[in-house]
Amino acid sequence: MILSAKMNKGTNHLSVVHFVALLIVILLACSNVTLMVEAQKYKPNGGIKAMLTINDFEKGGSGGGPSECSGKYYDNSIPAVALSTGWYSKGRHCLENINIYANNGMSTQAMVVDECDTSRGCKANIVDASEAVWKALGVSEKDPKWGLMDIFWSD
Repeated sequence: MILSAKMNKGTNHLSVVHFVALLIVILLACSNVTLMVEAQKYKPNGGIKAMLTINDFEKGGSGGGPSECSGKYYDNSIPAVALSTGWYSKGRHCLENINIYANNGMSTQAMVVDECDTSRGCKANIVDASEAVWKALGVSEKDPKWGLMDIFWSD
């Protein structure tokens, strides 16, 4: 960088410092945008492979009784899931959010509110999700994947 001879030494130093600081801020801002976009497509190495199914968590809906975790019903607009018995682990994940990664590159979080009981016909690899989870993953009701889709999930 060529600096004018008319500027005093203190001003030149300050201008260079400001320029470098501005450059760092711009680079960090660009990096954050890139990281956020990549995070949506990230499938964790430690993620657990599962089948995403659809459940109705509302009172009077087809999902059955109230949730095992809270004894409450949940509106289908709330991202809620039931985990297979082994993953449910006697309520270890109750009312915690899990990360769900779809094969279409989208991801979302959902709260564990219930158990998908394997002694009552639920398979051991199921994450049973509300409509809100499906919509957050970009899957419409017209999509052939609606109701049954391969996913990965993690804590």
